[in-house]
Amino acid sequence: MAKGGGGGGAALLPVSADAGKGDGEPELFKGSAMTRRGAVAALSYMSCSVLLVMFNKAALSSYKFPCANIITLLQMVCSTCLLYVLRRLKIISFTNSEPSVPSDSLFFVPFRILLRTSPLSLSYLLYMLASMESVRGVNVPMYTTLRRTTVAFTMIMEYFLAKQKHTPPIIGSVALIVFGAFIAGARDLSFDARGYAIVFVANITTAVYLATINRIGKSSGLNSFGLMWCNGLVCGPCVLFLTYIQGDLKRTVEFPYLYSPGFQVVLLFSCMLAFLLNYTIFWNTILNSALTQSMCGNLKDFFTVGLGWALFGGLPFDLLNVIGQGLGFFGSGMYAYCKIKGK
Repeated sequence: MAKGGGGGGAALLPVSADAGKGDGEPELFKGSAMTRRGAVAALSYMSCSVLLVMFNKAALSSYKFPCANIITLLQMVCSTCLLYVLRRLKIISFTNSEPSVPSDSLFFVPFRILLRTSPLSLSYLLYMLASMESVRGVNVPMYTTLRRTTVAFTMIMEYFLAKQKHTPPIIGSVALIVFGAFIAGARDLSFDARGYAIVFVANITTAVYLATINRIGKSSGLNSFGLMWCNGLVCGPCVLFLTYIQGDLKRTVEFPYLYSPGFQVVLLFSCMLAFLLNYTIFWNTILNSALTQSMCGNLKDFFTVGLGWALFGGLPFDLLNVIGQGLGFFGSGMYAYCKIKGK
């Protein structure tokens, strides 16, 4: 994965916005506002996100696993354990500079840093719980369509949390995406009010989470792995307590497909992809912006919609839906063009 260098165990993996800046970060192409590393981060996120939605949908819908929070808990536990092993072996670092805490420390980061990143961890907890539950309530094509409205929430949160303003072309592309999402869902024959409501709650929590990454992530001194580590330490016990009081642990033990090799493979890949997805979310958001991260979620939806339609079905052909999907993708393309050209 990455090799430690010297006694400090400096990571070679891309983990922060500052890494490599001193070397003259190359542009994607001449005149582009996006760097090559930024483009790699965006593409990596989109690939992981598409695959993770498919595996989560398979577990919750195909196998009818009743406990979405258990999957969230497993993903957190696996990510935290993997980060612990990699940090203990000095393969990765949790900070942008030499660590101020000895490598044999229990938490690897100062307690004050844990407190400083607690708003990020709590927003991550809400984001994870809402996102996982939202996959269950609607079919994959409509899930991705409704999730594209996250960009509007993200733009609002960026303004209130970071006072970040956007140009008219960017605002226009976001408006087109939201309009397309409403057109696509106008005649959804499988309409489920509760499912739609949970997706919109997931959109709000995602926007808060991304804006918080952009604000706290850059000031905490932690890199992407360090932020993931703090999230795991704070959120893991909370999710464990939640699953216990809701009876999810008992229902999981009684689940008929628990020892099915197919179901276990789905869970394994879900945990692996969740780790990679969280890493690429931090990497992409810190390198680019919260809104760019949200837009990447829209661009990857082209593949998610196609695979979801083919593998899980659930949405009959409808001209309004096709038009709405097309408007959403066109709006995402407009944003990508403006971002790459620096407009």
